Amino acid sequence: MTGIGQGRQGRIRPGGSAVALSEAYDTALLDLDGVVYAGGHAIPYAVEALGTARAGGMHLAYVTNNALRTPEAVAAHLTELGVPAEAGDVITSAQAVARLIADELPPGSRVLLIGGEGLRVALRERGLVPVESADDDPAAVVQGYGGPELPWGRFAEASYAVARGLPWYASNTDLTIPGARGIGPGNGAAVEVVRIATGAEPKVAGKPLPPMHRETVLRTGAERPLVVGDRLDTDIEGAFNGGVDSLLVLTGVTDVARLLAAVPEHRPTYVAADLRGLLVAQPEVAGGAEGAFLCGGWTASVSGGALVVEGVEETAGRLDPLDGVRALCAAAWAHAGGGACGLDAGKALGRLGLE
Repeated sequence: MTGIGQGRQGRIRPGGSAVALSEAYDTALLDLDGVVYAGGHAIPYAVEALGTARAGGMHLAYVTNNALRTPEAVAAHLTELGVPAEAGDVITSAQAVARLIADELPPGSRVLLIGGEGLRVALRERGLVPVESADDDPAAVVQGYGGPELPWGRFAEASYAVARGLPWYASNTDLTIPGARGIGPGNGAAVEVVRIATGAEPKVAGKPLPPMHRETVLRTGAERPLVVGDRLDTDIEGAFNGGVDSLLVLTGVTDVARLLAAVPEHRPTYVAADLRGLLVAQPEVAGGAEGAFLCGGWTASVSGGALVVEGVEETAGRLDPLDGVRALCAAAWAHAGGGACGLDAGKALGRLGLE
């Protein structure tokens, strides 16, 4: 196996595993939006794959930057979708930011809440008192995703308090959030509104930052965790920062073009089309002649400022395009080194049917 223990290395190729990832790791730290569900519906194959992984002994923990709902509500939603879960299986950025605030403010401190019920419950769990107005004598401001119906006046309320010099916290700064109808603005977009109005900078708790990793470790006790996510800048970077391995699934906001251009901290250990990737071994990517990389019958290289991929027996339709993606990742990342790959990938992705 080439994956375990390489989370902090600036890898130049995806890792391989001789056994299914659900056997190689004791706990899957699963993102939710774009991984398990989108909007109110389960992502294809998610329910079945998670059920099989759980039956095989893998502990499933759900780690989300979405601070809108309580762990109880998230667990109920998962159970309704066919993924049995309890509140203790869910870790949210609301919990992480509430712990961060509680570590820095006295018990019973008032906190101006800009967000939803999940953040309200998390603050109370830490002995803090959520309030609604900048005139309610708050000691701090906290901002979390409040859903698409959050009134504009809430951002103004936060701006009034932050402009007075109160410490400002944000559950996370994801600019977007996937939903049933597409990609919408996330909490990061709302944070930008207050940032523009005040010129201040919040303390952020969510992925990919250490407070979220700390919260996850405290609540799961995982010894060999595998982070599973759809975002390079939160899930995968968070795994990198925590020194653990990661699996990127291509069911959310990250497409193959973004993956190929990833900087070192955004390069996952493994890549899969969806959560069925937990249930299988991961192929090795081997180095070939003249800087080429091979995986599953595909050979990827760089030529004339572009990525190139070729496959044997491709007319027979027996090659997995995702193996071609893995080989392309190796070629792109090796070429980019410590930066982002700027090579043209259009023709290569077209050859894989992924343009």
